Amino acid sequence: MNILVIGDIVGKPGREILKSLLTWVQSRYNIDFTIANAENAAGGRGLTLDVKNELLGMGIDCLTMGNHVWDNKNIFSFIDDEPRLIRPINYPGDCPGQGMHIYKAGFNKKIAVINASGRVFLPALDCPFRAMDDVLEDINADADYIIVDFHAEATSEKVAFGYYLDGRVSAVLGTHTHIQTADERVLTNGTAYITDLGMTGPIESILGMEKETIIERFLNARPTRFQVADGPAHLQGVVLQLAEDDKKAIKIERISHVLSNKGII
Repeated sequence: MNILVIGDIVGKPGREILKSLLTWVQSRYNIDFTIANAENAAGGRGLTLDVKNELLGMGIDCLTMGNHVWDNKNIFSFIDDEPRLIRPINYPGDCPGQGMHIYKAGFNKKIAVINASGRVFLPALDCPFRAMDDVLEDINADADYIIVDFHAEATSEKVAFGYYLDGRVSAVLGTHTHIQTADERVLTNGTAYITDLGMTGPIESILGMEKETIIERFLNARPTRFQVADGPAHLQGVVLQLAEDDKKAIKIERISHVLSNKGII
């Protein structure tokens, strides 16, 4: 089983590079199931109905979110009715949407995708570690594979989360910081891990946003309105190769592709 997991899609440049490269990537890596983080997909903040439909129409099987899930209020009109969209599972109390869903893929395989949010330097939600304990008790026997998008800021929290779930899930994949890390590996007990998948969006940017406005904010410490940057974009993420007879990962491969005048590189 080969699963493609795409790093945070940022605005129109991220969506455009997906249109250009997704089919090629899926074919090159013989992908059976595709997951993408979409919390920045509509104008850099949140998700709209039109953008959600656009992304799913490209051949993405599941969209995950993060701390910007509620930034576009349009999401309340569809989040409860779209099983291919999940938000962090550790929001407290009665919350719209779902934090986990089980999908069918390949030869009758069942893939559980779970979205969780970290708490260090992010809004103080319920404990993601204990939330995972609760959900794994319920779904362990129902899923052949379990993929976790851990949307978190602090590297230490992400690494701790990976080790905490090692052997209990197929993969723990970090999102949110938009900078692809070079620490992809299969942990001791068979869980694939990377601290951050990276970003699917404009290359000449600061985390997908226009450079000048971000630099201005650092210089004068005053609020500025961030805008999604223009220019060439890249598609970043990982390809997971999972065992056929258990939940363990065989391999995790970090990918980063751009479309240039010489073709796809």
